[in-house]
Amino acid sequence: MKKTLDPSGVRIGRNADAIAMAFLNNLYYLQGCTLMNASHNDLYMALSYTVRDRMLASWIKGIQDIVESNINEYNKTVSYLSAEFLPGPHLANNLVCLGLYEETRKALNNLAVDLDELLTQEEEPGLGNGGLGRLASCFMDSLATLSINAIGYGIRYEFGIFDQEIHNGWQVEITDRWLRYGNPWEIVKPELSQEVGLGGYTESYYDDTGRYCVKWVPGRIVKGVPYDTPIIGYGNNKCNTMRLWKAEAVISFDLQDFNMGDYYAAVEDKISSETITKVLYPNDEIEAGKQLRLIQQYFFVCCSLKDMIRLHFSQNEEIDTFHKHFAIQMNDTHPSIAVAELMRLLVDEYQMDWDKAWKITIGAMSYTNHTLMPEALEKWKLDLFKDLLPRHLEIVYEINHRFLTDLKEKYPGDNDKLARMSIIDEASGKTIRMAHLACVGSHSINGVAALHTDLLKNHLLQEFYQLWPDKFHNVTNGITPRRWVNVSNQGLSSLITEYIGSRWLKEFHLHISDIEKFKDDPEFRKKWRDVKKKNKALLSSWIKNKTGVEVNPDSMFDIMVKRIHEYKRQHLNVLHVITLYNQLKDNPDIDRPSRTVLFGGKAAPGYFMAKLIIKLINSVGDVINNDKSINNRLKVVFIPNYNVQTGHMVYPAADLSEQISMAGKEASGTGNMKFNMNGALTIGTADGANVEIREQVGDDNFFLFGLKTNEVFTIKSRGYNPRYYYENNPMLRRVLDQISSGYFSDGDTNLFRPLVDSLLYQDEYMLLADYKSYVDCQQKAGQVFQDQEQWTARSIINVAHMGTFSSDCSIMEYAKNIWKIRGF
Repeated sequence: MKKTLDPSGVRIGRNADAIAMAFLNNLYYLQGCTLMNASHNDLYMALSYTVRDRMLASWIKGIQDIVESNINEYNKTVSYLSAEFLPGPHLANNLVCLGLYEETRKALNNLAVDLDELLTQEEEPGLGNGGLGRLASCFMDSLATLSINAIGYGIRYEFGIFDQEIHNGWQVEITDRWLRYGNPWEIVKPELSQEVGLGGYTESYYDDTGRYCVKWVPGRIVKGVPYDTPIIGYGNNKCNTMRLWKAEAVISFDLQDFNMGDYYAAVEDKISSETITKVLYPNDEIEAGKQLRLIQQYFFVCCSLKDMIRLHFSQNEEIDTFHKHFAIQMNDTHPSIAVAELMRLLVDEYQMDWDKAWKITIGAMSYTNHTLMPEALEKWKLDLFKDLLPRHLEIVYEINHRFLTDLKEKYPGDNDKLARMSIIDEASGKTIRMAHLACVGSHSINGVAALHTDLLKNHLLQEFYQLWPDKFHNVTNGITPRRWVNVSNQGLSSLITEYIGSRWLKEFHLHISDIEKFKDDPEFRKKWRDVKKKNKALLSSWIKNKTGVEVNPDSMFDIMVKRIHEYKRQHLNVLHVITLYNQLKDNPDIDRPSRTVLFGGKAAPGYFMAKLIIKLINSVGDVINNDKSINNRLKVVFIPNYNVQTGHMVYPAADLSEQISMAGKEASGTGNMKFNMNGALTIGTADGANVEIREQVGDDNFFLFGLKTNEVFTIKSRGYNPRYYYENNPMLRRVLDQISSGYFSDGDTNLFRPLVDSLLYQDEYMLLADYKSYVDCQQKAGQVFQDQEQWTARSIINVAHMGTFSSDCSIMEYAKNIWKIRGF
């Protein structure tokens, strides 16, 4: 076959000469230029097409594997429904997975082209906001690496998440034009487009057999066009698909309107349809934003389910066996409308009776919960839902009616329980609880860390757990070591491979622990420190270039990068920074290591308090960084526009990882795992996956502080008074008074007043209660850091014990316990 398709080997050859020839051909025939006049983007595009060519045979076979998997119910295809994917740059990761990194570097060197320069040229796909989307992409990597047939379904956001700029300390959102120079990794498949109805009304009737039927007559129809990105596994030539849907008008141009001179009307449908997939998470503080978000969610779910059914029928299978061949994983509540949509397709389109359709739906659907915050569990007002999805509202009503009927039999007379568990919330202006719909319509419900799952069972979804204990599972999140060590930290990757071989890249969970035996080896420790020092120097140079702040690479790099949110408590970190600053001012001879405190992350555009936290970080940094009296012993930097590409530099350079959310609020966290895999030690609370990380690395290798979850509940139940801590801790009072007095805001006493008042009078996330424990723990971390031999040993132990936090382990658990895939 290879000889027929590519007799010269240019398309698929793996040596440097073949790669160089393919690169030059793509530069000439696809980019229309030569090395003499090519731009950096031309060179990047040509190289990307060259690498993609070497993936396509595996990708085409992967599609065929999905079609053929319908023959055997144990060879299921995983359909991963996610509103976010955050894949990061593709080129370097694909070179690693294909084993072509060195041959490609050699090929380009022979042409006087710098591979590292081309890697920086790639625009990062703006398809996610943070941990949720990055998790989905890690899972896609692991699904392919484990040779599991899978399709990741989502939305092709044209502008994605915003780019962040910092103006006068404030976040400013800039349009993320990630597609402006083209995307060489995606392949559009217009012939596989799907139509999606919206609005309209329903009609009921009886068919010739006397069966009651409902017909949905949509008010408008949009088209979903799939854009496919091949996702290659590591070292196995298995290639799956990330299929993202773009919204288009069915008829994008009305010639009659145009000829009548109504030029806007001629393209009105095109504009309104394409708006659906313009931006990730439109601002839903306004009604139009809420409507657009619901349309987005239904749009990609509808397209995806229709696509699965198309694939199912391609092997001449009956619709009755759909659930035996597709395992549909809903990544959080965003895709939970899939329960109602699959029922609509089965009952209305394929004339299946309700009970049979419900059995298929439950058999296919699984739900992952990612939040413990009730306000983050989506609810939709009935009026909005009815206007957009009238048939789905009827189906939700019927699902809920049958569910409540069953509950009445099990809990007779307990109307309060029925009201609490109902899919329809009658108490808050009549809304649909989408998390409840997902729970009722799935055969599996899972949390993403042991503590998180326990809290789901005992608090957030307690009554569902009591009703269906066998539905609940825990699958702790994980990350792929291919990207987060091998791609981002090549120095550490090479060192590990030098000492234990390369098997850890394929089977991280089995082999990474082998490095622990070298923790007392002086030569290995020195090499370990040298890698870290080089990474810190690289990041220091980048920081100087991006922010103008000069930092000391020999200082402790204390880093907190994550979405800006009050529950993540970036402002607790700031309170410690100010405390440390005061200590250095008061006593210049105090025994403290030099420290560089780095922050990064984006605040939702409509989230005022999160934006104010960013302003506070930058304002505190301006004062501290320009105070010569502390002799550069403390620096504070906010990294703008934090993303996956920036993370490639940040995680490898970290000494101390900040995971400081209030216990009981973070579902899992994966940033903690990325830091740990790169040798950082963690300072954190007993929250999310921190608990399991500490169990794995050992108490001495984790800086634990703060209240436990049960203590949080106890204190809050008794009535939490944050002012008590303010009045009884002079250090804390001084810090908050400095912020209030305008010390960090050029005398403006009002700028940070909302933040300080929130802490003094509400303090929902109990910063003041945890402050002293946090400051004391930070001092301990600083003392250990001053003993570099001890710190290095602890760093090695942290990496050695991260095996269970590979996303490969997470996917193996899903495959075995939830998807029931053969071989796991």
